Amino acid sequence: MNALSIPTWMVHVSSVLEWIAAIALIWQYGDLVGNPRWRALSWGMLPSLVSAMCACTWHFFDNAPSLGWLVTVQAATTLIGNGTLCLGAWWLWRSRSITPSS
Repeated sequence: MNALSIPTWMVHVSSVLEWIAAIALIWQYGDLVGNPRWRALSWGMLPSLVSAMCACTWHFFDNAPSLGWLVTVQAATTLIGNGTLCLGAWWLWRSRSITPSS
């Protein structure tokens, strides 16, 4: 666990916790406003969470070469997460532009 300093670990762990909280809050907001499309954004955030957890796991084990595959999984889930977040945001934006404004 010496791969990162304590302040860097604090940033990594707090970022993961904040991302989990953001997913939950966006889901709840969708329920509150009665727009299930917000859930799509929540689902779209999950691959990015997996990416962050891969990074933390790899660092936790001192960047062990035997876990180098986690770097590949992290890269792939980052790419997928960027796409799913983009699609979720687009779907949300599109739903706003096709519904009549109040």
